[in-house]
Amino acid sequence: MPKAPSKNTPDAPTSYEAALQELEGLVALIESGQLPLDQMLSSYQRGATLLAYCRGKLEAVQDQIKLLEDGQLKAWTTEE
Repeated sequence: MPKAPSKNTPDAPTSYEAALQELEGLVALIESGQLPLDQMLSSYQRGATLLAYCRGKLEAVQDQIKLLEDGQLKAWTTEE
């Protein structure tokens, strides 16, 4: 059974930017090697949640971006 998030860590980020900032902070803490094992594990789990949130937001935006090509709307891809 997953643990409930701590009171200092919100369940869902308020925005992509907030999630990215929190994720960057967690990565820095984990990479510092100064966290106790239990805090490192919970930070890693929170980071995985934030990463999934950011990826989901980016995919949603990418799906919304369209290019007009030969009179047709075409989904935007990173190769273009």
